[in-house]
Amino acid sequence: MSFTLPELPYAYDALQPYMSRETLEFHHDKHHAAYVNTGNNLLKGTEFEGKSVEEVVTGSYGKNQPLFNNAGQHYNHIHFWMWMKPNGGGALPGKLEKKIVEDLGSVDKMKEDFIQAGVSQFGSGWAWLALKDGKITVMKTPNGENPLVHGAQPILGCDVWEHSYYIDYRNRRPDYVKAFLDNLVNWEHVEEMFENASK
Repeated sequence: MSFTLPELPYAYDALQPYMSRETLEFHHDKHHAAYVNTGNNLLKGTEFEGKSVEEVVTGSYGKNQPLFNNAGQHYNHIHFWMWMKPNGGGALPGKLEKKIVEDLGSVDKMKEDFIQAGVSQFGSGWAWLALKDGKITVMKTPNGENPLVHGAQPILGCDVWEHSYYIDYRNRRPDYVKAFLDNLVNWEHVEEMFENASK
């Protein structure tokens, strides 16, 4: 299976004012497309040809860095677009909220820790909610790494590479991560991933 660039699940201007049309056009059509194209070129003739994105990510980690970088970012972005929706944020679905409170103390504490993870990730990377050993945990990873390569299942990720927010927020990364949580997150998709990860 070669990598394919997914369509955005909403219009380019649907996430304004929290994420502009210009950011989405660059981020999806240029950055994500580049990971797909480069990833496909690097896949050719490797043992990973025909494998799922997840298998390429976990299999190439620590073995084929250029392929891993592009496969990791492709995987992360497939979900990043789905983790957002117009009029996102708001209340969490019941089962997910219960589990977050159980494992992290409260929804506010989870948000605080998630923002901290995004802000304290030095350079490029991601902030995550992931399921590890049956518990929801907050993680951060550099570059294109994700929880899959650390024995966890990602259920929410926020891209803190500068291309994700610089047009709209300049150097105000904390404001971007907060706006992401409060106004963009598609908690139903997070819940779906949580349920799949729990199986």
